[in-house]
Amino acid sequence: MSRARILIALIKLTGKLSLRRAQRMGSALGALVARLPGRARTVTAVNLAIAFPELPAAQRRELLHASLRHTGQVVLEIPLIWEWPVQRCLELVREIDGEDLLQQAVDNGKGVLLLAPHLGNWELCGLYFSSRYRMAALYSPPSLPDFEDYMTRVRGRMGSELVRGDRRGLARLIGLLRNGEVAGILPDQSPRGAGSAYAPFFGMEVRTMTLVSRLLQKSGATPLMTVCERLPDAAGFRLVIRTCEAGMADPDPVVATTALNRSVEACVRRIPEQYQWEYKRFRHRPRGEADPYRVDRSCR
Repeated sequence: MSRARILIALIKLTGKLSLRRAQRMGSALGALVARLPGRARTVTAVNLAIAFPELPAAQRRELLHASLRHTGQVVLEIPLIWEWPVQRCLELVREIDGEDLLQQAVDNGKGVLLLAPHLGNWELCGLYFSSRYRMAALYSPPSLPDFEDYMTRVRGRMGSELVRGDRRGLARLIGLLRNGEVAGILPDQSPRGAGSAYAPFFGMEVRTMTLVSRLLQKSGATPLMTVCERLPDAAGFRLVIRTCEAGMADPDPVVATTALNRSVEACVRRIPEQYQWEYKRFRHRPRGEADPYRVDRSCR
């Protein structure tokens, strides 16, 4: 059996859990990771020291443990979002804050670019919006080619169009936005090579995607931030929609990426424990700057 088939079988098995059971198991898994030496714990500690230098060490340790527990929860929640019936998933959204901003942009005939950071449960964001609007979402092909068909099928159950992040896919996304439709993108990944600029994120200059500004410039769409915030005690999620910092469509890539990072940062600061701090977001810095994850090396 291929690795993709094994992974799909595990997802289907996990998808039989209740939300409460999945979150408890995920939290326990994250708590274990937080106690053992390893990459996730080390990277999270480095990131939190960069982002919150003003916090006492004890508070940062508490945030580290909380963050990894939430990461464990989202790992076990995603199989539920992919395998549960759609209506059961949508019922997990208990509160909605700011949907009028999205509806107003749609009513004005403009396309809407929804920016969903790796915060809370971003998979539920996509499912919710695709159930109410004609929507497209940008994605990167998984490392397991046999897994791609499954992933795009479950994400597209409500008719969402899954668009690959290549030249053809981006052209398709621009066309959809120009036609007044809704598109979604994860804006806080560290890009490689071209299509980036350096901009501050939590006070550190990091490589940031210019894709968002290019999409906005070419389509005239309205950008909005969105987060599916995890509520305590398996109570479900609060869907939050917010306006973005001004300047995200500026032709100056530094101005645009600075606005993007500020918008992401504002969301993260609301619920920092629900952000994926174990991702090496600060690894790509200007040439010659120290690599925060390998202090004996400089960035190239």
